[in-house]
Amino acid sequence: MAQRLTPLDAKVFIELDGQTIEARSGEPVACAMLANGETIFSRSIKYHRPRGAYCMSGACAQCLVRIDGIPNLQACKVRIESGMQIERQNAFPDAKIDLLAVNDFVFPKWFNHHEFLAGVPVAQDVMLKIARKLAGLGVLPKDPAKAKAPAIVEHIDVAIIGAGPAGLAAAHVLTDRKRSFVLFERDEVVGGRLVNGYDEGAPPVYACPAASLRLNAEVVGLYNDDGVHFLAVVQHGRLHIVFPKVMLICMGGHTPFPTFENNDLPGIYAGRAISQLIRRHQLLPACDIAIAGDIDEARSLAKVIIAAGGRVVATGGTPVHASGINHVQSITLRDQSGEKSVSCDAVACVGPMSPAFELAKSAGASVSWNERHQVFAVDADLYGRTSVPHLFVAGEIRGPMSAAAAAEQGLVAAETIVKESP
Repeated sequence: MAQRLTPLDAKVFIELDGQTIEARSGEPVACAMLANGETIFSRSIKYHRPRGAYCMSGACAQCLVRIDGIPNLQACKVRIESGMQIERQNAFPDAKIDLLAVNDFVFPKWFNHHEFLAGVPVAQDVMLKIARKLAGLGVLPKDPAKAKAPAIVEHIDVAIIGAGPAGLAAAHVLTDRKRSFVLFERDEVVGGRLVNGYDEGAPPVYACPAASLRLNAEVVGLYNDDGVHFLAVVQHGRLHIVFPKVMLICMGGHTPFPTFENNDLPGIYAGRAISQLIRRHQLLPACDIAIAGDIDEARSLAKVIIAAGGRVVATGGTPVHASGINHVQSITLRDQSGEKSVSCDAVACVGPMSPAFELAKSAGASVSWNERHQVFAVDADLYGRTSVPHLFVAGEIRGPMSAAAAAEQGLVAAETIVKESP
């Protein structure tokens, strides 16, 4: 069971499937659920396998829940408010005991629910209705959506996207050079892995002037309008159409999902998710944690876990098989000495991030396969220039690297922008 590392202050009460539980005001819904011993957040479509938190960054769909009547919200992104009503979805009668999970046993390998009983009179019509229930993601919201306010159109000098090591370092340079810019960050705090990760030797968190910082501002698109690029930014539910003269994309990477048997069991997390739970939210997700993946990263994360009072039962190795019914209970790891199985309450999967190249590619930037790290990354020169004029990149979007290396790339790109874009 998860343990809070600090006393529960700002206590509020919320409802989870009709039961009242305690939570800390402003923390993610996922933290409140884990702190109350709830590791099953929902059930998967079609097979109804148990699902729990994995990335804690909004990059996956493992923690979808219904909140105040709105379905399919990510529990790791929604903040707790007093009286909030949370329901686990896509299960009957509930997520802990889901009778529809029989699908996972009847069809242990695979089945196409669109073709099942197809061509059989009457049966195909019945099966179609059943399939819609089995393969859904909850029911529609109970209330109509509120009308959206019109978009706000803005013209700015430099747009920095992502307030991690690279973005903050670039903002530091532009501030020092008296250059106008706006830093867009989808989270509510700056720092990225500087505040959530476990990098040793990471640089400090540079301060950014409040007037230049947009928090809770997610860049959802980069478009080309007759040769003029603009950003689509959603901040607090409102759309901003932003036309920058220069863009520096420092979005980092996506949390990888290692492929091994039963890799979707609740209790299996990304390494940075466990670090974030401990460092930022003061929550130790389990007592006995096995760390799978790169040995150097595993050792760095182990220090964070041990300092928080947790036990590390395995460090490094390739994950082969996870065991458990509704929660991970053991993991089989392979290293140079062979395979071994260790009992655990949670598994942390560490390794290089997958570069978030999509936004840059949509602007026309060149992307190529990085054979060494087995990822696609944006092509750029030593100064962060891409194949698109006035579009720069820095940090993990260019490939796996340390926080210090990402910050250095942000510094170099910003200096280049100052020199080349008056």
